[in-house]
Amino acid sequence: MVDALPPPTPSQAPAAAVSAALTTTSVKVTSSFRGARIVLYGAVFDPAARPSDVVVIVRGPDAPLRIARKTKVAGIWVNSRPVVFEGAPGFYMTASTRPLDQIAGFGPLRRLGAGIDHLAINAPFEQRVETRYGVRDVVVSRLGADYLDWRRAVVRLKQNAGLYAADDRGVTFVDRGLFKAEIDLPTAAPIGVYTAEIILFQDGHPVSRRLRGLTVEKVGVERALYLFAHQRPWSYGLASVVIALAAGWAASVAFRRN
Repeated sequence: MVDALPPPTPSQAPAAAVSAALTTTSVKVTSSFRGARIVLYGAVFDPAARPSDVVVIVRGPDAPLRIARKTKVAGIWVNSRPVVFEGAPGFYMTASTRPLDQIAGFGPLRRLGAGIDHLAINAPFEQRVETRYGVRDVVVSRLGADYLDWRRAVVRLKQNAGLYAADDRGVTFVDRGLFKAEIDLPTAAPIGVYTAEIILFQDGHPVSRRLRGLTVEKVGVERALYLFAHQRPWSYGLASVVIALAAGWAASVAFRRN
């Protein structure tokens, strides 16, 4: 008689893994573009069937953002000296199976940049960086206590434009181990390469990650004008001036004849 092997201990249990795919990896932008909805489907592979959470982070191309504060000078509202934030993503969305603070603690979320509160937006004139909760965290800026106000303004502007969003119930399990999430791109979605990061959490720790790419690009006449403007800005500027002058001259001639 052969003795049966003992069941594996938790430490011997196979590692869990996650996989996912997008319904499309390329979004075409034309003059009639009114936004797009992309569905992400995925699966959790875990023979041990341990409780799992899934977080999806979609990030668009980074771009500097210049903002200014309205100040009153001699009874007139004017813009203050602008502040430029580097590294702010043009688009940022998180979707999860439940609220992020219920999935993991501050440290893992900050290291992964999961959630708008943990999104790294480089502070202007950074002076010192310290390590807290196991992550590098900016704690001093020449903006002083105003830094958080400026950062909130950046986030608020992006949210109002539909470019930053968070949905703590945006990932749903449709069957055992199978999940889906929807990614809504607004009309103002920036052109460029996006990344969709799918993270599997167990016991408050990320155990598996996958990256998927997404491209938003102009097509047709819009693409030709976009490339011309970015690759030959001086020529584009001169051509715009010439067209504007010609249009103004033609309008003046037409009205003079009338």
